[in-house]
Amino acid sequence: MLAARLHGKRDLRVEDVPRPSVGPDEVLLRVRSASICGTDIRMFENGRGKGPNLPPLILGHEMSGQIAAVGSGLQAAMNRGFETSKGGSVFREGMRVAVAPNTGCGVCDLCVSGNTHLCRYYTALGIHIDGGFAEYARIPAGFVRQGNVVEIAEAVSFEEAALAEPLSCVYSAFERSGLRPGEAVLVIGAGPIGLMHAKLARLGGASKVMVNDLDQARLSQCRRIDASFITLGGQNLKEQVHDLTRGRGADVCIVACASPAAQEESIELAAVNGRVIFFGGLPADSPPVRIDSNRIHYRQLTVTGTTRASIAQYRKALELVANRLIELKDLISTVCSIRQCPQAIENAAKGTGLKTVIRFGDDA
Repeated sequence: MLAARLHGKRDLRVEDVPRPSVGPDEVLLRVRSASICGTDIRMFENGRGKGPNLPPLILGHEMSGQIAAVGSGLQAAMNRGFETSKGGSVFREGMRVAVAPNTGCGVCDLCVSGNTHLCRYYTALGIHIDGGFAEYARIPAGFVRQGNVVEIAEAVSFEEAALAEPLSCVYSAFERSGLRPGEAVLVIGAGPIGLMHAKLARLGGASKVMVNDLDQARLSQCRRIDASFITLGGQNLKEQVHDLTRGRGADVCIVACASPAAQEESIELAAVNGRVIFFGGLPADSPPVRIDSNRIHYRQLTVTGTTRASIAQYRKALELVANRLIELKDLISTVCSIRQCPQAIENAAKGTGLKTVIRFGDDA
């Protein structure tokens, strides 16, 4: 099969590698779509991690496809009547599925509380083990047992299903924001993640959804996607938010970009009792973030962050897409084949377009 494997910094090669076999409790996924994420870009630019002689790694953790093979142990369990609540087999060849990429150890307090994505020993497809930038992907037993392999509705395209993973991470932040209908929301960063935050804020009943970015082209894309979004340029952001909210500030402020300056400024933009969410992680060599703790104290701000998503949140994201409550197709700006993957990541690193999806199969 063809796979895009990372050999080192900026050394991503599309290679012919053996198709993986599956163990008794594993599933083989025929990948149909996989999307490029900021994590893929960071790994491409910095390498997969520390340590000498690390083996090549197949990137990609946002994926969907069809089950190509079911392990003998799972097949035996299904033959004993292990079925879903709908009466069908849990897994079957040809089943259309999406795969959540993170699994935990299964025994720590975080895992047993359902927060397996926050496990200290979590493992991620495409980050720690081979992922979805390949024609086939092996889904290990731990992922299968945890419930990471989720059937998708026929109405949901493979491209949309691949984007359910980043949407689930955004949904995690949405839950933590405690957004109430009628509140004003500010999203700093008009990339695909920022636009997902804006879409969820609109769905949640925000009276104003303000989106800020330094890139005018991205703000233009934002307006084309939803004319109700209020786009704000980089100059005098505090004054713009002040004018739009009658001096109150944003009830929810989401920093959806990797910017220390944006994190600092977000505290100044929040209303009394506002919630500030740091969604975009910062590079390790970023300067320290200076925050006015008095403003947090006297304005009773809640400042928090979110990372990754639980399996429950991942399934909720797929439901939102299946029920057409959230549109994701308009975030896909580029579709390419696996052979074009290295160039696609290069382009994504430059901020070209929004979401890039790798399409596999006869129509790739």
